[in-house]
Amino acid sequence: MDAFFASVELLRYPQLKGLPVVIGGGRRKVDELLLRGPDGTEERERRFIPVEDFPLLKDYVGRGVITTATYAARQFGVGSAMGMMKAAKLCPQAIVLPVDFDEVRRFSRTFKAAITEIAPVMQDRGVDEVYIDFTDVPGGQREGGRVLARLIQKSIFDKTGLTCSIGVAPNRLLAKMASEFNKPNGISIVYAEDLQEKIWPLNVRKVNGIGPKAGEKLARLGIETIGQLAAQDPQWLIGHFGKSTGAWMHRVAWGRDDSPVVTESEPVSMSRETTFDRDLHAVRDKAELGAIFTDLCMRLAEDLQRKGYVARTIGIKLRYDDFKIATRDHTAGTYTADGATIRQLAGQCLKRVPLDRRLRLLGVRASSLARMGEEPVLIAARIPPASVTGELFR
Repeated sequence: MDAFFASVELLRYPQLKGLPVVIGGGRRKVDELLLRGPDGTEERERRFIPVEDFPLLKDYVGRGVITTATYAARQFGVGSAMGMMKAAKLCPQAIVLPVDFDEVRRFSRTFKAAITEIAPVMQDRGVDEVYIDFTDVPGGQREGGRVLARLIQKSIFDKTGLTCSIGVAPNRLLAKMASEFNKPNGISIVYAEDLQEKIWPLNVRKVNGIGPKAGEKLARLGIETIGQLAAQDPQWLIGHFGKSTGAWMHRVAWGRDDSPVVTESEPVSMSRETTFDRDLHAVRDKAELGAIFTDLCMRLAEDLQRKGYVARTIGIKLRYDDFKIATRDHTAGTYTADGATIRQLAGQCLKRVPLDRRLRLLGVRASSLARMGEEPVLIAARIPPASVTGELFR
């Protein structure tokens, strides 16, 4: 989907179309403030709110990161995962809106349903991306897949008002890269014989799976493009990156990928976390931390229940003011999706982490998942009472 989170907001506020808008930051209060108007009493329709009433990025204060930005904002160098304060220096005039996760999830379900009506073999890859195998869709191969891609784009737009970009290729690896070629609202087709012309000139980071660290290491070795990666001897890559990763890098550089489109997959874990607007101390900010901690546990329980899962292992994640991270987990004798139980298990993990530094981030994670009603029968384990350290967030 094209700038999905931002595009959802532009449906709500069409007067912002064509303007630099970034999505991210704190909790969603902006709607209430905008609808009340400057004097705090007026009730206004969203589409009639003057542009000058919207909050600007230059006035943002906090540690939030950008979820996405409109293409007008991206022209200034603003992008996803960038700190809001840094982005404010690049594009201070951008309008800033927080994420409405409920609305985003609603549109996500709608656009995916529009796809499966046309091409049912679809793999969900997150809130705004899917893989589609239309090998066996009648007429799917017309014009190399372009006809079907146009049909999918039209169906999504008719049902959501949103646009998407589609990459068509012999496998998932190349299709993923092709989907970025012609944004927004584009269709790009890559054939196997296009590898050298269209794929090899790209930076190695365009390969899904080569992250920042691997990209930096490749650059130090003098490899910046996919073509340069393809030119390396497989054994040389194995020597630098290990047997599995080195061999994989050589395969993907040559456009080889035999991974199937999987229509259903079980989640490995679920988590909830939040970054604070200011560093919080476990003792001096005990009440605030306790409320946040409990809310995260309850939201995690709601996620499990909504998706029909129970968890046996509950963990926590802390990021301190020096950016160091601590994680701990606790495996219980029974499965649960109960908020109070998750809160109690997560509290046990606090006993095993130092709480003498201020905290930037707090998270709760559920793993060792099983389908609700299908979980193995285990020996119940008594949860011991929380220690003094564990009580700090209560």
